[in-house]
Amino acid sequence: MILARRYPVLVEPEELLDMLSCNDAILLDVRKEEDYIQGHIPDAVSLPLAKVLESMNPKQLYMLFRKVGVDVDVNNNSRSSKHVVVYDDTFGALASRVAWALEYIGYERVSLLSITYSRWVSLGYEIEKGSSKEVNPEPTIIIEPGDINADDGILATYEYIQSILEGIRQLQYGNISSKVALLDVRERLNYLDHHIPYAMNIPWKAFAGEDRILKSVDEINSLLSHRKITRNDEVIVYCGSVGTLSGLSYYALRLAGYTKVRLYARSLKEWRSLNLPVEGFKDAHYWDLSAE
Repeated sequence: MILARRYPVLVEPEELLDMLSCNDAILLDVRKEEDYIQGHIPDAVSLPLAKVLESMNPKQLYMLFRKVGVDVDVNNNSRSSKHVVVYDDTFGALASRVAWALEYIGYERVSLLSITYSRWVSLGYEIEKGSSKEVNPEPTIIIEPGDINADDGILATYEYIQSILEGIRQLQYGNISSKVALLDVRERLNYLDHHIPYAMNIPWKAFAGEDRILKSVDEINSLLSHRKITRNDEVIVYCGSVGTLSGLSYYALRLAGYTKVRLYARSLKEWRSLNLPVEGFKDAHYWDLSAE
């Protein structure tokens, strides 16, 4: 299980500019390529989220990130690596999913830009247009599947969640004071219709800021405290499809100092495709927190 982050969850615009001027950062734009061509932050490299989602294992992720200049050290050498900063224009959700993928294959020095691309433009920061340049179009390094030290401590699989549910049934700690909190971050009505058994609901929008991708640490902590989720709990977050909304929620918890957080990246889409059990509260009121 991961410990406290050594690198910040969020990087501010001026901090990013300083890092780029010192050649100490790789900036990833994870929007669609056509959006990138129309305008992007200077020095950003295009890596659409779709390409990350197409990579089905750690080796493929490694080769993909290396192609855009992110050199994940599979040999655990002590040489320094550049700080990767990821941004999007979709309230940070796409960027979060890509940043998490980097962490999953062992790249710790990764952060999210604290604002979206649209906010960057509205604040008057410089942009540029044109296609992205590939840094390493043909990586020659030979990587075996076992060479990538994937961090399974930040990943929840359906098998892992099944084991958690079985533990809840046996130990009867499936409530808001449990040692494992299963967190559904979809919209409230979707949650009430169906969700993984024992999951509670905090919609992702509750973590999102107004002019920033995430609320302040105090606001996030207040929200989690109200739901009786503590830093001693392990928290598993999921959403409806590919882990973008839950990825943003994952980083909200990390920003607030939670260290035992896992992302169910394949989310409810996989869970339902496997015909695993769900439950719901179809007659519950929208804000009825007792329906959990």
